[in-house]
Amino acid sequence: MFRTVRLTVLTSLLALAACGGSGTTGPTVTDIEHTTFASSLGVDLSKMTKNSSGLYWRDLTVGTGTVAANGNLAGIHYIGNLPNGAQFDVNGPTATPFSFRLGAGAVIAGFDEGVRGMKVGGSRQLIIPPELGYGSRAVGTIPANSILVFKIDLVSVQ
Repeated sequence: MFRTVRLTVLTSLLALAACGGSGTTGPTVTDIEHTTFASSLGVDLSKMTKNSSGLYWRDLTVGTGTVAANGNLAGIHYIGNLPNGAQFDVNGPTATPFSFRLGAGAVIAGFDEGVRGMKVGGSRQLIIPPELGYGSRAVGTIPANSILVFKIDLVSVQ
């Protein structure tokens, strides 16, 4: 089941990038501040950095390896959840890492922005507003205008 969802999500990531954006008309980034997150996600906005784009992030573990920068091929493992705790995708530690060219628009903008600056070996939590995710489109089990919660482990940078 997760493989089908992951393929749907990854295909949608690429399709949205090819279209030049998420086509959003949904909620504003301030909605994150008024969202109730499942306690199992460990979200604490007061401990997170908020970028001007509306992306929230915090390092759970700071890596010691190469820093991910635009143009690099980043390899990651991740878990994607909705704010209510429902998991919609996973690429766990025993799977082949998901790789993408950082800053090339090959993934949702929240991934590009959220992985940039990580060091290999690091783990980061991202809270991605709809504007940096799928916007007004429903994708697989992800409803339109969804806030996305990701835990990302950076395993390689080339």
